[in-house]
Amino acid sequence: MHYAVTARFVPGTAVEFQRILTDGTIEGQKPDGREIVSSMKRARIDEVGVVRWSEVCYCSTPLGHERATVYDRFFVDLETEEIQDHAIFEGEDFMEFLSR
Repeated sequence: MHYAVTARFVPGTAVEFQRILTDGTIEGQKPDGREIVSSMKRARIDEVGVVRWSEVCYCSTPLGHERATVYDRFFVDLETEEIQDHAIFEGEDFMEFLSR
């Protein structure tokens, strides 16, 4: 299933999140690590800290495993909506935002 995801980024966590997204920690996570990294590369953040991205997930609860292992440490108010395919969102590239 494809999902459009909207969440608020937790301030003060950019350094850690950027590190584990780029050092292989998340990418090596089974079964969803590669999709998490790909999703964050598609993600966009707006001026008030709302991040939007699209992601493929086959959990019975949308992003259940991803939230339990990664997302709930870095995002709050996470919401999902089922969509047909990956979506493109407006805003600043999230990975560039994390690198600042």
